Amino acid sequence: MRKNTKLTALAATATALTLGLTACGSSSDPSSAKADGGKADESKPLVIAASPSPHADILNFVKDKLAAKEGLKLEVKEFTDYVLPNTATEQGQVDGNYFQHKPYLDDFNKKNNTHVAPVVNVHLEPLGLYSKKVKALSDIKAGQTIAVPNDTTNEGRALQLLAANNLITLKEGVGTSAKLSDITDKKGLEFKELEAATVPRALGDVDAAVINGNYAIEADLAPAKDALVLEKAEGNPYANFLAVKDGNQDDPRVQKLAKLLNSDDVKKFIEEKYQGSVVPAFGTPAA
Repeated sequence: MRKNTKLTALAATATALTLGLTACGSSSDPSSAKADGGKADESKPLVIAASPSPHADILNFVKDKLAAKEGLKLEVKEFTDYVLPNTATEQGQVDGNYFQHKPYLDDFNKKNNTHVAPVVNVHLEPLGLYSKKVKALSDIKAGQTIAVPNDTTNEGRALQLLAANNLITLKEGVGTSAKLSDITDKKGLEFKELEAATVPRALGDVDAAVINGNYAIEADLAPAKDALVLEKAEGNPYANFLAVKDGNQDDPRVQKLAKLLNSDDVKKFIEEKYQGSVVPAFGTPAA
């Protein structure tokens, strides 16, 4: 899954979504914010790529309820993977994105020679362990299979969650870059690596799965009550943020959106809609 199958799937998705961007794009140029220092045209919509939930939900709340008061034209384009929002931002197909955390972006920029930069933190989605076959963490036994996301940072994050709950033992000091090869004691468990977006669909085929918060919500799971265990929010480095191509941070439209995403109205929306499954992450630096 991690090699040819993953690459084939991504290539197909990239083709489809690239065509979708061309076919569904607005009549105005979405790449109006210039990373070379050129002045952005504030009359044009700010186009932001986002995962469907909670990211696009939050952006659409801003678009429908708050943007007009700030004179901001906001357009939201939904993506269902963790690659295309950054490549579209880098290539100017969109003005920015909202779907990721800092460890993932750092790894992505390094591996892909991209120049995407964070602007402002918005929320945190606790990673969780879910199961349709067991009711409690203590029911997970040797011989069972756990699915984990296969991208570098989310796999490490998933393994740290499992280690923190005594399901595995990891090499000392591996941190969030942990890989399956860093497990020193699997305690009889087997692991299945899958693209993060596909993990919820595999939940019935494995004994348990570590699922990213946004994909859990999309799969009608309620992290706060359905997860066997969730990451702790305190001191968590995985806040999701608004990001743009480096050089575009001072685009007045970006600054307007950043202000709105950190507003009391958005804080209230997140708290009421997600009931602890998604939590505001205002006041912590995104860089």
